[in-house]
Amino acid sequence: MTNKPLMAKATAVWLVDNTTLSFKQIADFCGMHELEVQGIADGDVAAGVKGFDPIASNQLDQSEIDKAEKDPLHKLKLKFNKAALGEDKRRGPRYTPLSKRQDRPNAILWLVKFHPELADAQIARLVGTTKPTIQSIRERTHWNIQNMTPIDPVALGLCRQSELDMEVQKAAKKAAADGVMSDDERRKLVSTEQSLGMPDEPRLPSAIAGLENFTSSDLREDNEGEEKQDYSDADSFFNLPDSDEDDEDDDK
Repeated sequence: MTNKPLMAKATAVWLVDNTTLSFKQIADFCGMHELEVQGIADGDVAAGVKGFDPIASNQLDQSEIDKAEKDPLHKLKLKFNKAALGEDKRRGPRYTPLSKRQDRPNAILWLVKFHPELADAQIARLVGTTKPTIQSIRERTHWNIQNMTPIDPVALGLCRQSELDMEVQKAAKKAAADGVMSDDERRKLVSTEQSLGMPDEPRLPSAIAGLENFTSSDLREDNEGEEKQDYSDADSFFNLPDSDEDDEDDDK
């Protein structure tokens, strides 16, 4: 039996518009990521999707919604549906609606650009495409590469944020097992939720960048490399030239 309501994204749209439930409560009930629900509220995700009433479809009780609105920690419970017994998860390639298939190259370009650690098989699972298409976009040999714009597949509705985060974490574990990663590579492999929770790193102004490793020993080495001169004699210090005209002025 599935734990998600029918038409989960449309149900989330309805709950966002008609209740005061938190994003986390809606995300847990609909099997979505909290940031994806926030995108629905901001109008960035599921634009144009008509809300689906879970109460009218006998998937949720109004009393359950009232209880969850009073207690932010309460999790919504899907009503028991006998028709859903024995329902298995569908296996096979991801189905992409005809209206969204033209956006798949832009989503692949976004994944290749911002998550180059993802394997072709992972990208194919996320957006439902083929490996030759991914390879052509990686190598920039795709016939329409000049007109492509990288767009987040979550914003396009091609995959869920939770699915993207799961694939990124898998890539991070694989890269960590293969060898040591640099700081930049490690930051790329964290999930969106983890990256948003990271504190900002202090940055040095560009004018003094590179001076953090400077020591006084470097200055001593530079001074030792210079030729030492004896300045005990004033004439040698100022390098005053001998002039006959000065002697004539003194005689006058």
